Amino acid sequence: MRWLVCTLSVLTMCATVSPASARQPQASPPASVNQMPTVTKVPTAALPSPTFDATTATNAYMAQIPAAATARSDAYFEGGYWIVGWTFLYGVAVALLLLFFRWSAAFRSLAERITRPRPLQTGLYWFQYLAATTLLSAPFVFYTDYVREHQYGMATQSLGPWLGDQGKGFLLGLVLGGIVAMVLFGLVRRLARTWWIWGALVTMVFLIVTVMIGPVYLQPIFIKVTRLDDPKVTGPILSLARANGIPARDVWEIDASRQTTRMSANVSGLGNTLRITLNDNLLRRGSQEEIQAVMAHEMGHYVLNHVPKMLMFFLIVVVVAFAWLRWSLTWCLARWGARWQIRGVGDTAVLPLVVLLVSVYGFLLTPLMNTFIRSQECEADMYGLNAARQPDGFAQAAIHLGEYRKMHPGAIEEWIFFDHPSGYNRIFAAMRWKKENLQLFAGPASQKGPAGN
Repeated sequence: MRWLVCTLSVLTMCATVSPASARQPQASPPASVNQMPTVTKVPTAALPSPTFDATTATNAYMAQIPAAATARSDAYFEGGYWIVGWTFLYGVAVALLLLFFRWSAAFRSLAERITRPRPLQTGLYWFQYLAATTLLSAPFVFYTDYVREHQYGMATQSLGPWLGDQGKGFLLGLVLGGIVAMVLFGLVRRLARTWWIWGALVTMVFLIVTVMIGPVYLQPIFIKVTRLDDPKVTGPILSLARANGIPARDVWEIDASRQTTRMSANVSGLGNTLRITLNDNLLRRGSQEEIQAVMAHEMGHYVLNHVPKMLMFFLIVVVVAFAWLRWSLTWCLARWGARWQIRGVGDTAVLPLVVLLVSVYGFLLTPLMNTFIRSQECEADMYGLNAARQPDGFAQAAIHLGEYRKMHPGAIEEWIFFDHPSGYNRIFAAMRWKKENLQLFAGPASQKGPAGN
């Protein structure tokens, strides 16, 4: 799914972000600079009063963020714009390398010499292709996913465990990707005229199965998942779930702190694999009000049927992608197929070209993808505020998430690059909700902050 959600045009990126945004810090900043405030009292301007103003309350919350933390967060997120562009260009370069030097054709020929059954040939080709692209991409991935994450204080893993997770990812991609490759190439060879329609349907089936099995079978491969037994935390969450018709009996915890400093939670899976999950960073640093606000947001995705809606949206995206492939592959192979020694659409050697064309499609589609996801996140925000009634806890969560997201971007910048609402807009939405529900916060309790201070 990475090609669907990541990317935007290099020209737009270069026009909106200055080169200074891509500069990296020379050393990891101290923890006090790395982190947004963990416990924040409700600012005076955000306390309930007859003169309460949402904009003033939002600015008061924003003022509690240290300038150094804001600068670090902005530099990290804006540098990510450049990472997106370079990731796209790096992938294009790898694909062209495999095509123009005919390495892809050599992989296919080797597979044909080793075995005769076509599915096994596809599987052997996939192994060679995955190994080659992993090795060619390794320097770039090492910088973006390991070096840069440590520079900004986002990662906690040492090199050995990080490499171990990369190895697990490779093996998982080898198995699952190999199965998909064998099925899709089998369809192309048997259904020469309608392969793109059936290919889109098979891709969607695979996506749905992945969503279903992910929380139970895939996530534990990379991180420890345990049932959370703290009634102070699970009680309010499960009560909120029952009140909103979510059939969950347990709350699960993942030990994300051994990999990252990021705080997160989700309601994932489908049917019997449904799980309410939060990571230990949120449990350790978040107040009860903040945790409830975050979990109410995640439950909003479930109650508002965002997963089925997302799957329907992706069905359209995938069908258009396969239609684009049907036309563009025919044109490219007629022009360069002989030079690259590719025999046709059903030849496994065509895979780098497929990846290249799909990457271009996803690259140009980025603003639309981000807008669709961001609109769902806005809906879940509104649902969470109405369900949990914790606007100040929600504001605190927005500040915590601002450790790796720019808090106050420009409107065009947010439209292009953000797949979630910005921190400023999320705080403003919470304060606007609070203004319209001031009667809920009357009395001594209104003097307490997100952590009861």
